[in-house]
Amino acid sequence: MAQGKYSRVDGKKSSYSMATVLVVIGVCLIGVWMFMSLPIFPGQNPNRQGQDSGSESNSKVSTVPSSQFEDNSGDLSEGSIKDEPSRNDGDRKRDNEEPEASNTQKLEMNAGNDNESKKLDSEAVKEERKPEDDVKTESLEILKETQPENGAFSTQAAESKRSENSYKWKSCNASTGPNFIPCLDNVAALRTIYTTKHYEHRERHCPQEPPTCLVSLPQGYTIPIRWPKSRDMIWYNNVPSTTLAEVKGHQNWVKVSGEYLLFPGGGTQFKNGALHYIDHIRNSLPDIEWGKRTRVILDVGCGVASFGGYLFERDVITMSFAPKDEHEAQVQFALERGIPAVSAVMGTQRLPFPSKVFDAIHCARCRVPWHIEGGKLLLELNRLLRPGGYFVWSATPVYQKEPEDVEIWEAMSKLTKAMCWELVVVYKDKLNQVGAAIYQKPTSNECYENRQQNDPPICESNDDPDAIWNVDLEACMHKVPVDSSVRGSNWPKMWPERLHSPPYWLKSTDKGVYGKPAPDDFTSDYDHWKHVVSGSYINGLGIDWSSIRNVMDMRSIYGGFAAALRDLKVWVMNVVPLDSPDTLPIIYERGLFGIYHNWCESFSTYPRTYDLLHADHLFSDLKKR
Repeated sequence: MAQGKYSRVDGKKSSYSMATVLVVIGVCLIGVWMFMSLPIFPGQNPNRQGQDSGSESNSKVSTVPSSQFEDNSGDLSEGSIKDEPSRNDGDRKRDNEEPEASNTQKLEMNAGNDNESKKLDSEAVKEERKPEDDVKTESLEILKETQPENGAFSTQAAESKRSENSYKWKSCNASTGPNFIPCLDNVAALRTIYTTKHYEHRERHCPQEPPTCLVSLPQGYTIPIRWPKSRDMIWYNNVPSTTLAEVKGHQNWVKVSGEYLLFPGGGTQFKNGALHYIDHIRNSLPDIEWGKRTRVILDVGCGVASFGGYLFERDVITMSFAPKDEHEAQVQFALERGIPAVSAVMGTQRLPFPSKVFDAIHCARCRVPWHIEGGKLLLELNRLLRPGGYFVWSATPVYQKEPEDVEIWEAMSKLTKAMCWELVVVYKDKLNQVGAAIYQKPTSNECYENRQQNDPPICESNDDPDAIWNVDLEACMHKVPVDSSVRGSNWPKMWPERLHSPPYWLKSTDKGVYGKPAPDDFTSDYDHWKHVVSGSYINGLGIDWSSIRNVMDMRSIYGGFAAALRDLKVWVMNVVPLDSPDTLPIIYERGLFGIYHNWCESFSTYPRTYDLLHADHLFSDLKKR
């Protein structure tokens, strides 16, 4: 007989008699016989009867059908789990067979046991039931009543399965590959064009159903080089095109050097560098005042946009554009370098800019036939140019005497005179061996009224010069505003004062976009974005602004967001959607630039050309359309 830990054994001879031992053994045998004769139900543990009356947890579980917890040892008491391994297969078989022996006996014994157990259970509940028991019981009932598949809440597995059947984005299957521009590479639409006389094939032809595909990256694509180093070099793999290097390399447009493309800063008219060319213009015409009077200019047929890239050094911003043509990737080169540019062409329709907004317009061998068809293309520039603004034309007819050049010069002289443009200066650049003619648009209608012939004619009064979307070009001129309170009648303030000053033509009697008088609305918008940019955008969004150069504000109002970024080395393309208030003239007036666009169509730019897109209340408005 084992000695317990706390048993007292004094080593004396036991005083128990043999009779006493036999009595004890007999009582034990009788108890075992009575215990084994009790009925046992399937799933019932014979060792739990004593525990049920004193176990708080078992009294709670009894409210839930036992089938919910079958074969789950986690719902059994600790004692039951310990006893379970001691039962062999024969015991389990007898447990399952005995209830079928006598149904009458089973019912009678259950009735007696139930009365006793109910009495014990009620007393135990009164003594041991706690307030939180009701909450736990209720939670068990909720678990019983709800099923994830049929209830109000779905499961993650079901949601993930549904997502497998949702739309899967595919790569765009276009011949242009990584350089796909949907509205400029619409092969189906281009096949319906039967003439290219007016560069119709270079204009926008958007598909009726906007493409829902992803443009792939070029092989070996690398994060772009940062500004200002990017002005002079980019990764070759990002724009793997060598045609311009082969055709224009001798003019210092672009050169290939190992894994880089280098941009020496030259151009057809400024082989020895754009900066010398820019300063030569200023020396020939001091009144142009780069970065003060002249702040926003348009560069037609920009090539790789070195002219606009170097004008940043004179505090001038340039809207450069060129068509997507045989000079492959010229606009893409510009944007990869961190220079503003869009793909566009002087074709059959107006350019997507308001009237009277550019301080100067530049064309250096831009290959545009200005003088043909009544000067229709040059008259489009007249629409865009501010009264008093300059047109800089650097082309061979200015300084060469070949028969074709002489013919074009004479035609241009006649046309510009009829348009009342004044030829201010013609200069020769001996270093680059080129020349340029600079014209100025009139600031009054006096010349128009004194012309002997109305050719080009004055546009009809119902011809809105600011209507641009899908509007055909007309060979006519709009009169110059003479009312001092009308936009275009006065020159803007000098830069940078014009950035934060409400335009003179905003009237207090007019309500602004946000409901205040227009000048106050302008100021409030500027204050708002200065606060947001300085308080959140600069330090609060985790943006590494040193890696940001090309920025687009997809829904600009007054240009406040762009103005607030002035001290950063970025430029902002302000986009005014077609269905938004026409505030783009205000943006230009303050010395910024932008473009009109319909966001139900693709933008006229190459993939991967913007470092940051800013959309303030854009998508919520699009949903209403």
